[in-house]
Amino acid sequence: MATNMDMPKINVIEDSSLNAFASGLNRKNFTVTLSRGIINRLNDEELETVIAHELTHIRNNDVKVLIISIVFVGIFSFLTQILFRTLLHGRFRIRSNNNKNSGSIIIVILLALVLAAIGYLITILMRFAISRNREYMADAGSAEMTKNPWALASALRKISSDPYIEAVKQNDVAQLFIDNPLKKGTSFINEIFATHPPIKKRIQVLEEF
Repeated sequence: MATNMDMPKINVIEDSSLNAFASGLNRKNFTVTLSRGIINRLNDEELETVIAHELTHIRNNDVKVLIISIVFVGIFSFLTQILFRTLLHGRFRIRSNNNKNSGSIIIVILLALVLAAIGYLITILMRFAISRNREYMADAGSAEMTKNPWALASALRKISSDPYIEAVKQNDVAQLFIDNPLKKGTSFINEIFATHPPIKKRIQVLEEF
């Protein structure tokens, strides 16, 4: 009511881990999903800030942004695969009577393949960068909505100790959660391709409000 938003549907994941996510593309199917663990193990103020975080995702249409980013990644992936298969199966064969021209064609195909692969990599990096930025924005929205950034920082500390949801297997789904529910190691590569910013950085930003 305070944010003039429609009440979303509420779902519960029967998992003792701590996590939550928002989903839906319009008012009819906006949903906030909470794990049983996050309901039972956070206090009222912490849970309130987590829900406010998810409501901010809904208010900012972050699910639509996520879908658009996935579509662009899919387009570049499709183009890269088509070019690779074209080269692999030799649709442009070298003809013995025109080796010079055939060589030029292969160079053009290789160049197009490299450019498509670079474009694909850039779109993936942009997608994950957008996802990380949206998490910061949702944290800020929660702090603005509840006037209690310290409670969200406390909630994130608890969530980071056990965010892993066994039912979640795909990165596209994991991207929706307040913290990544997939088990991943800490490395430079994982940070570049991370769907979420580091919890420590998020907590630091919240504590500076």
